[in-house]
Amino acid sequence: MLISEMMTTDVATVTEDASLSKAFQILHDRKHKVLPVVREDKLVGLLSEKLLAEVKPSKSTTLSVYELNYLMTRTKVKDVMLKLKDVHFTNPAALVEDAALVMYSLDIGSLPVVEDDKTVVGIITQTDIFKAFISLMGVDHKGTRLSLDIPNNTGMVAKISKIVTDADINISNINNLDRGNGRHDMVLRIDTKDTADLVAALEEADVKVSDVRVFE
Repeated sequence: MLISEMMTTDVATVTEDASLSKAFQILHDRKHKVLPVVREDKLVGLLSEKLLAEVKPSKSTTLSVYELNYLMTRTKVKDVMLKLKDVHFTNPAALVEDAALVMYSLDIGSLPVVEDDKTVVGIITQTDIFKAFISLMGVDHKGTRLSLDIPNNTGMVAKISKIVTDADINISNINNLDRGNGRHDMVLRIDTKDTADLVAALEEADVKVSDVRVFE
């Protein structure tokens, strides 16, 4: 699955010469946690909710409201933003799973999506990753979910697929989870709720069925 298929295209941006008060307002109005900073639509930096919180004067400051507003209005985004060299971003042709790995490894909630010339075309967020996971796992699909405990042997996928096909049942989703002990958890989503004969056929072929769940 490509980033371009799952990214959010309606992404708010801010220019580097905008004030911090404007950036705060955009984050508040759009309920975003990050703002790509652009110059003629090209990514030049990143402003995050966390970064803004670090530079915003605390409630214990002796500055008056007027002084605070003046400070936030006079301070430019470019004065506090992450520069491009420190920004992690991705490309619309990249894979969703690669973006998920980067976000997980770096403990960040989103990545700007840019073309090769750094033009901002979207953003991929944790919510988008969750949507991709739901789609890949077929979570919202009606029918039956079968969990199979299988050895990590060549030909097991073909063997199981043939058993299901011979039962005249369609597989809507198939996923493998490596358990790290020479075995896999294979999850099948199939287009039927009548699984008794299929389960019997799988077990007769020495395929362990560990869980069966029907979704209406």
